[in-house]
Amino acid sequence: MPDPQVLERMRDDWNRRAGEDAHYYVAFGRRDQDEEEFFSTAADVVRGLVADVKRLRGRDAALEIGCGPGRLMRPLSRYFSEIHGVDVSDEMIHLAYERLRQTPNTFPHHNSGSDLALFPGDKFDFVYSYAVFQHIPSRDVVFQYLREARRVLKTGGILRCQLNGLPPHAKQYDTWSGVRIAPGEILEFTREQNFQLLALEQIWTQYMWITCRKRAPGWLEAAPEEPDCRIRNISNAHTGEAAAPAAGPLAALSLWIERLPEACDLNHVAVRVDGLPCRLTYVGEPEKDGISQVNAALPEGLRTGLVPVEARWRGRALAPQAWVRILPPAPAVPRIATIADGINLLSGTRIVTGSVKVTMLEVTSPEGFQATVDGKPALEIDAFCADPIGGRYEFNFRLPPDTVRGPHAVEIRLGRRTFAPLGIEVA
Repeated sequence: MPDPQVLERMRDDWNRRAGEDAHYYVAFGRRDQDEEEFFSTAADVVRGLVADVKRLRGRDAALEIGCGPGRLMRPLSRYFSEIHGVDVSDEMIHLAYERLRQTPNTFPHHNSGSDLALFPGDKFDFVYSYAVFQHIPSRDVVFQYLREARRVLKTGGILRCQLNGLPPHAKQYDTWSGVRIAPGEILEFTREQNFQLLALEQIWTQYMWITCRKRAPGWLEAAPEEPDCRIRNISNAHTGEAAAPAAGPLAALSLWIERLPEACDLNHVAVRVDGLPCRLTYVGEPEKDGISQVNAALPEGLRTGLVPVEARWRGRALAPQAWVRILPPAPAVPRIATIADGINLLSGTRIVTGSVKVTMLEVTSPEGFQATVDGKPALEIDAFCADPIGGRYEFNFRLPPDTVRGPHAVEIRLGRRTFAPLGIEVA
């Protein structure tokens, strides 16, 4: 059972954050956001959630775990007859009542911080959560919520949530830097809970996503032992091209499978490329033509050329063997993706806090990072691996102490490579 002291600390800390600057701590984009800007930051998250809403058989009721002031509830309310939200912070719920006053089918609730005891079983078609579990310091609380989500879902209902999938570290977790959950823990949990696991994406990042469907007892036993499937096409999962590199961030395939059994999921389907096991990431719903998409990340050590692809279902062949072309991986080319204020991310290149965040892709040697501002060395450089698969790193540093207001040039070096100067405006 969750530790009551952990729940009390969660409530106290989030009440304090709600009083200090709720919009900032929920959306983490900029201090003192107005309401319009705050709600606009939900757009990308909502698009991702709506993609899984399309999996639903019904749209009577939805539930958000950790609803805060209602940033996601308001736009998602149009898809459901009623939408509920729970939050450990009664201050956040008070704000949600104010923000959602003009949206009559929304219902925010204060809860214990670890369960969904307010609701009966089999009530919701859709349960979702974003930027909540990553702040919870207790593994017991996270998995209690996941078990409760399954209980309150209707049979056939969908759970879509984001967890902190970063590699574990030795530091003590708190209510901001929460517990980290490994992909293997999700695979084991869904097997134990008889959950159909449909997506396990962005592993080893802070934004690991899972999608699960609640199935009736015996759903696997009722599935066909020898399905009549065919792999109609294989493409690169990222580019749609008819080939994939053997390694790197684009090393993934989409298998387009005809007549895929409805019970197929990441725990019971296996894909091998040239005899090597792949890591499955996604199983899609069948399209109108009866074809479903199955995504798989390619294994290490794969040879190049035309190689066989096999799909298996519960230990047996799912479909006849198919073929795909594997290309030599392109060399990693480090590049700068963004430069922004290190805390007020929505400020962009207008630096208002004295700190700068540089995000780079395809970085293989982060220790070689250097930064200068108008030729003066940056201070307190810190490197954070945001995505080991894509080589995405965030480099944070402070401006030199004598940096005055106005325009400045930031020069970035990574090992022997020097990048074109980047302009910032210091406020």
